[in-house]
Amino acid sequence: MEKYITALLALIVSFVIAHAVRSAVLRTRRHLDSDKHAVISLLASSSYYGVLAVGGITSLGVLGINITALVAGLGLTGFALGFALKDIISNLLAGILIILYSPFRVGDRIKVGAHEGEVVEINLRYTVIKNEGERILIPNSTMFTNIIVLRHG
Repeated sequence: MEKYITALLALIVSFVIAHAVRSAVLRTRRHLDSDKHAVISLLASSSYYGVLAVGGITSLGVLGINITALVAGLGLTGFALGFALKDIISNLLAGILIILYSPFRVGDRIKVGAHEGEVVEINLRYTVIKNEGERILIPNSTMFTNIIVLRHG
């Protein structure tokens, strides 16, 4: 009976810690530009679920369940998902870095490869530029790895 109470206590503590971590990360939003809020929200959610996962695995270990196979399985699943979603993950990480470093902003006129136009949106997957009525969606991994020319005027 004691191990069930300890496991439940570990789970409750992980919920409290996860909530505290998410709140602390979200509090940093007020110090940043509004265009960085999406990145902070993503980081807050990721940290929340990461702490919950560690708490859940810890609780299972306290109950006496062999978590070695579970952790190995999660690692293999993560590897397979990462490989299958590498382009999406590449665009997501490039989008986060573009938003954080701000090499260009909404309203700037840029040229990337053969595409030129005014930046109208930067999200976690694409940078959208507009030129003569066309909306061009450029994947952020392309924006991050190619030369970007900022046009003035």
